[in-house]
Amino acid sequence: MNPNQPPSNTPSGPSGAPVQSGPGSKVVSGVGAGIAAVRAPRGSARAALIAAAHTTVRKQGYSATTVDQICAAAGVTKGAFFHHFASKEALAVAAAEGWTERARPMFEAAPHNQLADPLDRLMGHIELRLAMLDGPTEDYTCFVGTMVQEAFATNDAIRAACEASINAYCEALAPDIAAAMEVYGAPEDVTALGLAQYVQAVLQGSFILAKTTTDPAIARESVTHLKRYVRMLFGRI
Repeated sequence: MNPNQPPSNTPSGPSGAPVQSGPGSKVVSGVGAGIAAVRAPRGSARAALIAAAHTTVRKQGYSATTVDQICAAAGVTKGAFFHHFASKEALAVAAAEGWTERARPMFEAAPHNQLADPLDRLMGHIELRLAMLDGPTEDYTCFVGTMVQEAFATNDAIRAACEASINAYCEALAPDIAAAMEVYGAPEDVTALGLAQYVQAVLQGSFILAKTTTDPAIARESVTHLKRYVRMLFGRI
């Protein structure tokens, strides 16, 4: 088994999110596998457009991505695009919401969630994120993190949708952190949500560093430092 693939028989897409297959679909396997060549099964144009937005925006940015490019990547017509979305902005907001839904099943199904110790679960999650840092940069970087860097000051609807997606990740991670704090203790000024946000900050920062070098090695080093910090924080050196 490829250690960089999520523990599942389901084909996986960017950041380990499942890629749906069906009649007329081409499945590209592996963590972060691109979806540019996926052809939309009948009735799934909206989902294909969202998946194509995830792929193209992470590769070239939100501003540089056109509706025509998204339609071509999704294998649908421009008429189908405007049937489902009033504008590129409307698609961006829906895609930010969809990004959370793509990632959730993979994170929830990971084997470390079955561990009894909450700190082991937290470390297992970080190990999973470390294993995902492989391949072309656009395959493992974050869609909402990429998009919000461009749109935070110019489009509040997109900013808010990205904020909600990032917050959802942090809120999902916080219960295991809170449980670990109960078992192992933590400095008084540490909160579960605050540490979850720090994990997210390290991940997003590591993606930016990787973009500067087009090499995931620098991102893996940052997440390795994160592992050390969390172990030290809870006295597990």
